[in-house]
Amino acid sequence: MMPLSKFKVKLVLSALAIILVISGAGKVVAAAELVLFETLGCEWCEQWNENIGVIYAKTAEGKFAPLRRVEIANEPPADLKHLRAAAFTPTFVVIDQGREVGRIIGHPGDDFFWPLLTQILKKVGFKEETNDLQKNAQK
Repeated sequence: MMPLSKFKVKLVLSALAIILVISGAGKVVAAAELVLFETLGCEWCEQWNENIGVIYAKTAEGKFAPLRRVEIANEPPADLKHLRAAAFTPTFVVIDQGREVGRIIGHPGDDFFWPLLTQILKKVGFKEETNDLQKNAQK
């Protein structure tokens, strides 16, 4: 049996890479997300938006589970119809690969929100780190 030349090895590897891309094997699995069910005029939603919402995307939690907003007065998006409906606002639901991992009903205040969210996110591999943004939001 004759050894493969470097060119043939590169050709075979390139072909395999193309097959993987075409077959979808190289797709990135959907990451966790934090779905915020809210409604217009909700005082607690506004408080969360003012104290946490403005910094959330910059935190480790926000990078791990980006925020997605859903207005409960509207029909839920197709990919969220399987979830139990949110009866109160705000309701925060952590979704990972299409399944609900946990939820926080209402806004318990800045001091309680972060630990509750972290506890849920740890179920899907989040590594806890308190940062200055969170510390400042809690003051």
